[in-house]
Amino acid sequence: MDLNAILSKLETANEEEIEELLRQYNRENSHTFSFDQKEESLRSKLCQSVLSVLGRQVQPSCQKTCLETLRILSRDKRVLAPVATREGMLVLGGMARLKAGEEEDENQKSTQEDTLSEEEERVVVEALKCLCNVVYNSPAAQQVSVDVQLAHGLCASLRTARTWHHEVGLFTLRLLFLLSALRPDVRGILKRDWHAVRRLTEVLEHTLDVSWVGPYEAAQPDPQALPLPSEDNERAMEALKALFNLTLSDPGGEEDDHQFRLIAAILRHLLMLKTETEEKTEEAHSHAINLLNNLPVSCLDVLIDVPVQGGQELYGGKNMDAVQTLIDFMEKRIDKQGSNYKEGLTPVLSLLTEGSRHHREIRRFIKAQVLPPLKDVKIRPEIGTTTRNKLVRLMTHVDMGVKQSAAEFLFVLCKESVDNLLKYTGYGNAAGLLVARGLLAGGRGETQYSEDEDSDTEEYKSAKPFINPITGHVEEPMPNPIEEMTEEQKEYEAQKLVNMFDKLSRQNVIRPMGVRPDGTLAPLEETLCDPPEDSGSDSD
Repeated sequence: MDLNAILSKLETANEEEIEELLRQYNRENSHTFSFDQKEESLRSKLCQSVLSVLGRQVQPSCQKTCLETLRILSRDKRVLAPVATREGMLVLGGMARLKAGEEEDENQKSTQEDTLSEEEERVVVEALKCLCNVVYNSPAAQQVSVDVQLAHGLCASLRTARTWHHEVGLFTLRLLFLLSALRPDVRGILKRDWHAVRRLTEVLEHTLDVSWVGPYEAAQPDPQALPLPSEDNERAMEALKALFNLTLSDPGGEEDDHQFRLIAAILRHLLMLKTETEEKTEEAHSHAINLLNNLPVSCLDVLIDVPVQGGQELYGGKNMDAVQTLIDFMEKRIDKQGSNYKEGLTPVLSLLTEGSRHHREIRRFIKAQVLPPLKDVKIRPEIGTTTRNKLVRLMTHVDMGVKQSAAEFLFVLCKESVDNLLKYTGYGNAAGLLVARGLLAGGRGETQYSEDEDSDTEEYKSAKPFINPITGHVEEPMPNPIEEMTEEQKEYEAQKLVNMFDKLSRQNVIRPMGVRPDGTLAPLEETLCDPPEDSGSDSD
């Protein structure tokens, strides 16, 4: 339909005619996401005209149609100037029932929500959808949202989450997520002044139907229970994303510690739940893992301080069900073909690494599965289908973040002992980590670990003298190329090799390096000049 015709008719049309005109425009453009640049000014004028209609007292059906038109127009970030104003945002906020700056009695607010007709509820949903689009596409609208305290209205709405209809809740949470993601300066205000973390935790608790049986212990989900409904799952994921943004900054204080431990307990409950599809379950677990990474590592004991069904005395009576879920998630992400390891895998590796570093029982449980005692050392550590093989392969991944995450994870499982790490990975695979840590000369990392011993199998002990430390496996005997040479021939070949290295070094093709006494790499001439450290003893 011609925009000029719509604009001219809107000037004189009554409410019914306006509704019919815009309804026809909406039908024709419901699936339009790219717009003609030549009509930008016309679409901008249409935005202004629609806002003018919404500023009048019109029926909910007309309001809904106008908001649907605005939602379509808001897909184009170049025509949002009329909406990204104080007046425009206040109109949309009013349509969405977001009363910023007003402290409303919770019972009164709940009653208002309950008395909304179906048509009025659709108006609220459409207004929230418009706000999501406008805030996402317009930095000016983001600033106006801060000025009119839109986030305050959203937090006030969180108090009535128990009375939400699905789409009202979904887009309220999504709008809060967008504001907290796009305006980092709002996060502190949301947390400090409007208690958004506590409100979102309550939303999550209600949405996931958490029943408490202890201070930070949720009742175990019934294995025979129906999966989490898709609508509840959608709202939970939006709440998790908003909480992730709000917990990015450094936590502090006893109140925060209590709140974070409460969140950790709810996330443990979520890790134990199943949704209607395996894909949605994995997505929910991914958001839970991202949020767990933001919590203080001291809170991770909440994941395992749950009574054990059947007993696991081997790990101090700690319940490892949630940790097992994290290990399973990690393995799925490793096996996912064509996946983005940096976004999909590194968060769970980071979580398992920090959990293992600070909680002995978690480390022992994970190591028993990822790095079981070595038996067959005839195959290179990066070859095979075990979790260890897959992680060792990632130690030489092209992405630096993935490579470092995998190496750090295995290093912590080995209690940051270079000798233990090399036993499982070989020197070649571990070289990158050792260079970064300054541990090429051996030794340990800085973290202190328990003194429990790692026992070697008899198979490993018998094969150990024959293991190539670079490749980490027993190699088949190779023919010695200099076995039948005379001493003069050996000396000639050695001198030839020295000359080749010297030529490459002078041409700056290679640079010979050595290891300093502190385990860091340096040019060879510097390491030869460094005096050896006085150990004070002739023995190791």
